[in-house]
Amino acid sequence: MITTTSEFKYPRRRLIRATLQALSRLAFAILADFHIEGRENFPKRGPLIIVGNHFSFIDPVALVRVSPWPLEFIGGFVNPSAPPIVTWIPRAWGFYPVFRGTASRLALRASEAVLNQGGVLAIFPEGGSWATVLRPARPGAAYVATRTGAPILPIGYDGLPELFPQLRRGKRARVTVRIGKPFGPFSVEGRGQERRAQLDEIGHTIMRKIKELIPPERHGCYSDDPATREAARGTEIYPWDTATETDFRSGELLD
Repeated sequence: MITTTSEFKYPRRRLIRATLQALSRLAFAILADFHIEGRENFPKRGPLIIVGNHFSFIDPVALVRVSPWPLEFIGGFVNPSAPPIVTWIPRAWGFYPVFRGTASRLALRASEAVLNQGGVLAIFPEGGSWATVLRPARPGAAYVATRTGAPILPIGYDGLPELFPQLRRGKRARVTVRIGKPFGPFSVEGRGQERRAQLDEIGHTIMRKIKELIPPERHGCYSDDPATREAARGTEIYPWDTATETDFRSGELLD
């Protein structure tokens, strides 16, 4: 059992988060034709890890819109795809930062502490929104799941990348959020490469569960169609594989 510390108290920032959640409901009601499928799959309580595809910088806002619980996010220290006008939102909500391509020990400690308190943690396993098709999961979500024994809830987001282009045309995009059934828990054995191979396989399982909740043309490297897999070639390359925490803190990877 992991010791909970006041440093990672759950839930937190209740007033500001309730305000932002209300604003998200209003914004999606005005800006999109918004649909939610599978509400009955929401568990009554945590601990729980929520995972989903990450095609747009507004995916977390959509999750805030549909979530029935207080959420904690594990997210990138910087989001190069988000316009500056919206970067205040994740800062106001509060999240535990991941320095992409690094171990991000603080985020891992926070994840374990939140789940140990029966909390709900949101992670986008692909580690960024540089493509609009599925890519392999980074090891973080699988690692946290095996460390805590928390079940995983998959969610599929469809239509969010079209939201702002459609608004510029004077139209409201159809946005659908599909909630899947919880699965897990998972565990791993061994050490080193053996352990990493098991984490990678759990990551593939996570992405296949998400795949079931989004349109076939977005399945990317997990598609059953060879042409779709070929069209997605190259998107599986992680842009920050050689990054260090120092690179992010120094501002070298902010653009």
